Amino acid sequence: MYQIDLDKEAEEIARRYKNMLRNTYRDLTEENKILIRKAFELAKEAHKDQRRKTGEPYIYHPLAVAKIVADEIGLGATSIACALLHDVVEDTEYTLEDIEKMFGPKIAKIIDGLTKISNVDHQNLSLQSENYRKLLLTLSEDIRVILIKIADRLHNMRTLDSMKASKQKKIASETTYIYAPLAHRMGLYVIKSELEDLSLKYTDPDSYYFVVKKLEETEKDRQRYIEEFTQIISKRLQEEGLNFKIKGRHKSVFSIFKKMKKQNVSFEEVYDLFAIRVIYKSDSKNEKFLAWKIYSIVTDEFTPNPSRMRDWITTPRSTGYESLHVTVIGPENKWVEVQIRSVRMDEIAEKGIAAHYKYKEGYKIEEDNQIENWIAQVRETIENQTSTNAMELLDDFKLNLYTKDIFVFTPNGDLKVLSVGATALDFAYSIHSNIGDHCLGAKVNNKLVPLSHLLKSGDQVEILTSQNQKPKADWLEFVSTSKAKSRIKAALNIEKRKYTEEGKELLIRKLRHLRVNFSDAELNSIQKFFGAKTSHDIFYQVAIGLIDTKELKKYIDSKGVFNNLLSRLRKRPTFISNKENIEPKEEGTLDMIVFGDDEKKLDYQLAQCCNPIPGDKIFGFVTINKGIKVHKETCPNAIDMRANYDYRVIPAKWVNSANRNFLIDISIEGIDRKGILNDITNLVSHTLNIDVKKFTINSDDGIFQGILTLFIKNTVQLEEVLQKLQNLEGVAKVKRLEKK
Repeated sequence: MYQIDLDKEAEEIARRYKNMLRNTYRDLTEENKILIRKAFELAKEAHKDQRRKTGEPYIYHPLAVAKIVADEIGLGATSIACALLHDVVEDTEYTLEDIEKMFGPKIAKIIDGLTKISNVDHQNLSLQSENYRKLLLTLSEDIRVILIKIADRLHNMRTLDSMKASKQKKIASETTYIYAPLAHRMGLYVIKSELEDLSLKYTDPDSYYFVVKKLEETEKDRQRYIEEFTQIISKRLQEEGLNFKIKGRHKSVFSIFKKMKKQNVSFEEVYDLFAIRVIYKSDSKNEKFLAWKIYSIVTDEFTPNPSRMRDWITTPRSTGYESLHVTVIGPENKWVEVQIRSVRMDEIAEKGIAAHYKYKEGYKIEEDNQIENWIAQVRETIENQTSTNAMELLDDFKLNLYTKDIFVFTPNGDLKVLSVGATALDFAYSIHSNIGDHCLGAKVNNKLVPLSHLLKSGDQVEILTSQNQKPKADWLEFVSTSKAKSRIKAALNIEKRKYTEEGKELLIRKLRHLRVNFSDAELNSIQKFFGAKTSHDIFYQVAIGLIDTKELKKYIDSKGVFNNLLSRLRKRPTFISNKENIEPKEEGTLDMIVFGDDEKKLDYQLAQCCNPIPGDKIFGFVTINKGIKVHKETCPNAIDMRANYDYRVIPAKWVNSANRNFLIDISIEGIDRKGILNDITNLVSHTLNIDVKKFTINSDDGIFQGILTLFIKNTVQLEEVLQKLQNLEGVAKVKRLEKK
């Protein structure tokens, strides 16, 4: 129980405020400090009677968000003041008009944007990603809204332990789905990594704690190795009279886990667990020269891997990131990634946009408007989006978040940054929407190519146009950028619009005849039932007769079944404190799945995307047409489901498995030897008494690889199989294969 001592709390609040002011990335004037103090006093007064779920004073949260904004993101006084005030309008009696009177229209506008985002965050909309559409719309108002919201989400993630498990998973899934990608796109790589790590901690705690434990176990060896490598490089750099410092850091927990999963390797097999960063001081004139000089020194000492060299100095990433990356074979024949960057480049990598603008003056940064260009593209995507389907908008938007860049040139030699997979048509739209709409073809390096031609770095592209050309539906199949997709869809929708009003009126009449009231929620439900991407598609299909009264009756009948199912499952799950979130096992007796707090037996299907078996941690997901689907907590689709449809997720667990077997694929590889096949089949079939459905094996140059398909009762039996197979002579690696 949290014991309240008001005097101590007042002292702690004052201490945290002073600490926040002392640790700001930007220098604050006296006028700045007066503004921040005024915001702090108002926030403290407004939140004085409020407490967080931990029992602490609520003002701790705005102070923490302001500290992240001031130090970790590096924004100025206006943003710090807005961070302190970000919950005032939403949670207290103060209004937006009050804020505008006290602080002016600029701060009021930012607070308004933050309040709108917070309001939709608390709603259980049938399409959760509509929240994100509204979040993205704030970009057209002020980018600081997004940055403060990222800070707010970061502090919420840092204090997520006080929430119940179901809420933790929802918030963590949302964070992976949108806030980490946003932080990445704003150049906030440190914050992006922390958001991903914290999300993994709650969405897949077993994997998170496994990697954390492994990192702790290897910490001493890693530090010893970094020091050895650093000494060799430091000596050479000192001889050249360079002013530098060297840091060593391990990769984030999330990136290590992702690499293990993607490459299907163990922790020990991830060869680039850490990177070494050389940060040097330089004026703007010698900055690039010194980077290549250090590169030369590093590659003189250690052999580089040519395929792993990345020059982000000559051509910075679209986020403004600059650095020279080279992977070399270090001591003990281990691969080491070395990142070479100036103090300015390091600040941009750490602080993103804030440092980017700080260094604009005095440095010739040719791509210093990249962030502004990206924001302009996002605005255009949103403005051109005629669809009411927020999920489609979000998918288009996310196309450009994590993509790698290529660099292509106009006939005049101007550099354009596009994403890998971009075509000649994407290039046309990147120049101007009108050029894209009338694009006939292109010349790439003076050779005539079709619109679908894939571009690569270094290409010089000339677009050929005709006023008679118009966007076509098949164009959507070979464009990859969100700008091109949204513009083509907008053009195609113009043709459909003449049908939509007629279709909408017709739909309203048909529903009224069937005694159903037309509403946005109802339309959303109809859209999902018929698998339409947008509401415009529904109106269009009604107008041309594809959806008639008979089809609408089918929808109404299915809706009754679906609502009945949801109402039975809407009870809140009981939260049991369990640090590692591990399901209690009833060894050898699990054969049934039960749902909800009262452990009801309901009809369900096992999801084929993740193939859960008894003992796996699972959850139920109520689908529109196919009842309950059961997924593993670590299902590749779990993040999207929790982020967008958390209200349809229901608790589930295994309670018995005595009478059921499940098909599981196990990969096995090792050194081929005489009798290895016989040993494997004898162990599984005779010693362990497990039925084998299929066994495929290939041998090449003394190495074998095979896949065993077995009938397994539960995870306890699965662990025994994996362990026994691993102990066989010649077997190097055994692993359960996850379905993709």
